[in-house]
Order: sequence, then structure tokens, then C-alpha cells
Amino acid sequence: MSTPHLQTEPQDGPSPLDHRLQGARAVALLLALVALPPLANWLGADFYIGLASRILIFALAATSLNLILGFGGMVSFGHAAFVGLGAYTVGVLMTHGVVSAWVAWPAAFGVAALAAWLVGAVSLRTRGVYFIMITLAFAQMLYYLAVSLKTWGGDDGLSLPGRSSLAPLPGLDLANDTTFYYVVLAVCAGAMVLLWRLLNARFGHTLQAIRDNDTRMAAVGFHTRRYQHIAFTLAGGVAGLAGALLANQSGFVSPALMQWQQSGMLMIMVILGGVGHLWGGVIGAVVFLLLEEVLGHYTMHWPFFLGAALLAVVLVAPNGLMSLMKRPTWLKASGRTKEAP
Repeated sequence: MSTPHLQTEPQDGPSPLDHRLQGARAVALLLALVALPPLANWLGADFYIGLASRILIFALAATSLNLILGFGGMVSFGHAAFVGLGAYTVGVLMTHGVVSAWVAWPAAFGVAALAAWLVGAVSLRTRGVYFIMITLAFAQMLYYLAVSLKTWGGDDGLSLPGRSSLAPLPGLDLANDTTFYYVVLAVCAGAMVLLWRLLNARFGHTLQAIRDNDTRMAAVGFHTRRYQHIAFTLAGGVAGLAGALLANQSGFVSPALMQWQQSGMLMIMVILGGVGHLWGGVIGAVVFLLLEEVLGHYTMHWPFFLGAALLAVVLVAPNGLMSLMKRPTWLKASGRTKEAP
């Protein structure tokens, strides 16, 4: 299936030095995130712990979209539906007395993955704008279904009686914001490691080759739709897991989580950070939500200024903020090209 062309960064083979630098950056980032709650407590700014949890959750959701958008070339405009399904799974289970995270969170992953499998089975038979519209149509169907289900709150949404439980693990009370933050950090870090390994394995390389030229890959014997379907299903499951965490973080789920505007927000995060970069969704979520938080304090028209910031990023770094880290290499390569006879 071919989709509208996506501008992604050229994927050169990383050198051992690149691997070491990436590893050092990841370790430094992890240490900074681990140190955030003690620092926030010391400064008397506990609010930032909750904000950081929210950023991590949306970073996970945006990264799941980047898996199919950046690495698979599939422009889905209904990805937020899977986030909403994961959130509703946790909420509905809680209303029936199931508070164990060991049950609810895998169930959220499974329900969202199953929905993604069904959507992918239909949408991946189409191409281009038709694929986009089918994913959007499925998301809107799920949105209106959630609105119509008055048993689970309908348009008003569903309030959760509390957060999930990690019993019998001792000392992990998710009602505590700091504990919840560290659990979210562990889940997101684990998901990022697994996605990194997947994208650097044969499956990931094949998926990116299909993105670049699916006709050629099909001609040499690869079942291109199968690879895309697996990636689409996995991305939906990870988005559902993000939804489960989001439901616990906010204590509330509503059909608004499935609206097309939420899918657009996730897409903006990926574009901001860098389509086709593993860390693109993370960087995009950080920048988007921090801008939203800061600008929201000064004006109710913050989306206008956020749009201006997005436009500036697109003009300065068409491949996203992550591409700025590679700009010196790009300039050197450009210079060598001009000097060549």
C-alpha cells in the first residue's frame, strides 16, 4: 500500500560512535527523568510531577503513531481512537471491580490492538487519501459509539474511582503521584527499548524498505501488507497502553479522547519532533505540551501561537527538531557534493 509521500530523514547506517552517542544521550535523559521528582519536591513544585507524567504518556502515544507514520509510511488520522479504547478499557473494568493493573493494562493493550487489527484489515487494502479517510471514519465511529453508551457515561464521560493497583508488589501505591510517575517512566522506557530493538531488527528494516518502495519489495517476494498490518496492530496496542496510563493519570475518560482533533495533535507531535526518528514523538510531545502549558497561562488563544511555533519549526527544520542534531553532518555532505567534479 502506498500512501502520500512523507519526508523522512535519510537512514544512513549508524557508526559505532553514533551508537555510543545515542546510548549516552538515552542514559543522560533517563537519569534526568529519575531525578525530576526529588528536584520538584525540593523546589515545592509538585505540579511538575503530574505534568511530566502526562508528557511521558503522550510521548508513548506519539511514538506509537510514529511507528506507522514515520517508519511504515501509513498516514493514520484515527490513531487517538486506540488511545481512547485503552482508556475506556481501564475505566469499564474499574466500574466492574477490576482494579489490578496486571489485568487492566494488558487488557487495554489487547483491546486496542484487536481494534487496530480490524481497522488495518480494511484500510490497508486501500491507498493514499482513501487510507487516511478510512482510519478517520473508523475513529469517528468509535467516538459516536462511546457517546451513545449512556451506561458508561455517554458524552459526559466516566469518572474512575481511583487508580489501578500493582498489588502484590510492595510499596507501589499508584495513588501517590511520585510512584505513579516512576511506573509511567518504567513503562515508557521499556516500550522505547522494545521499539528500538524492533526497528533495528529484520522486521524494522523491512518495514522501512516497504515505506520507501512497496512495489519493489513485493516484487522480490515480501508480503508487504502483512508487515504493515503487524506494525499497525502493534502501534494500536501501544497507543491503548498509553490510554490506560492516561486514564489513571487523569482519573477520567471521555469520548473526547477519540476525536479527530486528538489524532491531529498526536500527528503534530510527531511532525514537531521528527517523522521517522525514534525519539521524534518524545521530543514532539515535550515541546507541544510545554508550549501548551506555558502559553495557556498567558492567553486563551494559545493554539494560534502554537501554530506559529509549528510553522517556524517546519520552515527551519522540515524533518523535525531531531533533524537539527544531524544538520552539521548534512552541511558537510552538501559541501562535499558541491566540490565533487
